[in-house]
Amino acid sequence: MSTSSIKRVKSSDIELKDRLVSIQRVAKVTKGGRTFSFSAIVVVGDENGVVGFGLGKAKEVTEAIAKGIDDAKKNLIKVPVIKGTVPHTQNGKYSGGRVLIKPAVSGTGVLAGGAMRAVLESAGITDVLAKSTGSSNPHNVVKATIDALVKMRDAYTVAQQRGVELSKVFNG
Repeated sequence: MSTSSIKRVKSSDIELKDRLVSIQRVAKVTKGGRTFSFSAIVVVGDENGVVGFGLGKAKEVTEAIAKGIDDAKKNLIKVPVIKGTVPHTQNGKYSGGRVLIKPAVSGTGVLAGGAMRAVLESAGITDVLAKSTGSSNPHNVVKATIDALVKMRDAYTVAQQRGVELSKVFNG
């Protein structure tokens, strides 16, 4: 996942909706006892092809979520969505988390588990078949899903990269 291929988007010009994927209470053991804090994974998207995720950590739950939303707005990417589904089958991987995303016909819905569902719905994908294999850790699943979505290319992009017209892409 090279930084040049990632399609970055500015958060100022779009209306974003946020979804809380996971919240964890973490403890630091000190001389005076345990100190609790919270970490929150948040996914934001405009439900029209733009999605991002962020991690926030704070002493309070609401502060952690707010920090996560701010972080997510800094990491937005553009995803190709064609008729409510993805253009092609794609694998994504991050650490131990592995995901498989397949296009589906209209009316199928989002067939995906927890953390993947939040990312796909925030991206505006309405019909998709998805499977998470490997780690079920929400951090890794969200990052693997984002990795798969970054790798997605629509036919127009493929034609531009190959330097041929759009009809040649489908004929091989």
